[in-house]
Amino acid sequence: MQTALTIAGSDSGGGAGIQADLRTFQAHGVFGTSAITAVTAQNTVGVRAIQVLDPAIVLAQIEAVADDFSVAATKIGMLANADIIRVVAAALGRQHLGPIVLDPVMVAKGGDSLLAADAVSALRAILMPRATLLTPNIPEAEALTGMRITSVAHMRDAAAILLSSGAQAVVVKGGHLEGPAIDVYADGFGIEEFAAPRVRSQHTHGTGCTFSSAIAARLALGDPLKTAVRNAKAYVLLAIERAPQLGHGHGPLGLGC
Repeated sequence: MQTALTIAGSDSGGGAGIQADLRTFQAHGVFGTSAITAVTAQNTVGVRAIQVLDPAIVLAQIEAVADDFSVAATKIGMLANADIIRVVAAALGRQHLGPIVLDPVMVAKGGDSLLAADAVSALRAILMPRATLLTPNIPEAEALTGMRITSVAHMRDAAAILLSSGAQAVVVKGGHLEGPAIDVYADGFGIEEFAAPRVRSQHTHGTGCTFSSAIAARLALGDPLKTAVRNAKAYVLLAIERAPQLGHGHGPLGLGC
């Protein structure tokens, strides 16, 4: 059995973060390990409180996993602040953690900020260049590029800009646009669009976390990168369709396989 690591925040409502990542790893038959960066008190309606962990304990978790497991792939989600970004980047430089899927989590589904404003530059400068794949949604891509994104053409431009930041590949997720759910994938060989029908549902909490962790799981299982992205997109589509209809707000996904 392959092992994957998620470095992310905890969601008490179970829909996103560490909980979504571990559930997705398990659904793919991959053993999940974790390093928690922050504890959030949240449910499907919103975030009530956040406690960011000491960077030293974040680093200790990563090292404890890396010292005992052969990590085949790593997903990185909520990092909260620049100090945690720096220790995670340092750990990536020292440990063998497989391909790195970086989901630059900045804002929760309900609009609550999950990344300190002064941490964006640290994310861009020291972590993005270490990523095998960067997976921003449109607001995150706007924050990282400084451009306004209102079309697929803009997404293609943003993907090209982000690719020049050092990540080996980028997928800009199009969930915030109208029409078909189109994601734009870019790597050193070119740009490609992945399209899927849009499922009209309020039960979409954790789609970004699930997508990035599904990619990491597929990479751990040996998929080439572009294939992993395509398979993860199919997984998320089915997971939205199978949502268990829980909570009074943006509910969690089901399992996509």
